[in-house]
Amino acid sequence: MGITATGHTYLDSESGATIDAWFPGGEFEPARSCLAEQAGIIRGETVTVTIDAVSEPAESAADAYLRLHLISRRACKPNEINLEGVFGLLSNVAWTSAGPVIPAKVDALRAAAAARGHDLHVTSVDKFPRMADYVIPDAVRIADADRVRLGAHLAEGTTVMHEGFVNFNAGTLGPSMVEGRISAGVVVGANSDLGGSASIMGTLSGGGTEVIRVGENCLIGANAGIGISLGDRCTVEAGLYVTGGTKVTLPDGTVRRGRELSGSSDLLYRRNSQTGAVEVVPSDGSRWVGLNTELHANQ
Repeated sequence: MGITATGHTYLDSESGATIDAWFPGGEFEPARSCLAEQAGIIRGETVTVTIDAVSEPAESAADAYLRLHLISRRACKPNEINLEGVFGLLSNVAWTSAGPVIPAKVDALRAAAAARGHDLHVTSVDKFPRMADYVIPDAVRIADADRVRLGAHLAEGTTVMHEGFVNFNAGTLGPSMVEGRISAGVVVGANSDLGGSASIMGTLSGGGTEVIRVGENCLIGANAGIGISLGDRCTVEAGLYVTGGTKVTLPDGTVRRGRELSGSSDLLYRRNSQTGAVEVVPSDGSRWVGLNTELHANQ
């Protein structure tokens, strides 16, 4: 069964290029207004998009935007909808306080804003906008909206702190603390904690094709990172980065590569402070009590 939605799109007035598309939730009419539109630099139109099969690639920029909305609205989980080729469909946009425009029109918009007594702020120049400008999921906290792209999936009870980052087609599946980076394609299970400046290798920029998953009740320490999946109840020591090629010493003294342990549960990854060797031992669940439930009751 297909998905049909009606939204509002901005187009560059001169070239007709699609700048963005917004698909409101509930019964709200798809209507917007901004200074860039009032100045004639962009124009707004109603757009209706039908996705016959989410397994097939997007056919237009508006189609791509609808798919990103579906993920951020929790209608689809990351990696459940085909986002192949979206970079080629989306325009590079200057996201400003007076509306989105193509980068070449920023000076014209700045002049138009000044003529109306407004200052202009450019928040980013990118193909993906901030999620919070299009979708705000229920029961989440986002300390810095610039750090969460449209197409991120934030489950109820997720807290994204100031230095946390969540890319499109990635996110959390339950209450989570995000103080590090969740890259594209990555999903983090319920009651897991991604420590400050921690990183999870994604599927973009040389990250490979393997989708990295973090299970439930996991802790990735500050400045740590993984290029393998974690099962449930795993801990990665602060400052340790474990990739598929990392040589890991097991309790019996044998050595295996990280990819051979990918997805295993109840493990603690650590570095031996005397030898420098990366070790893995059975995790002790009593050493970490999990998330603070009061902190993540984001109502």
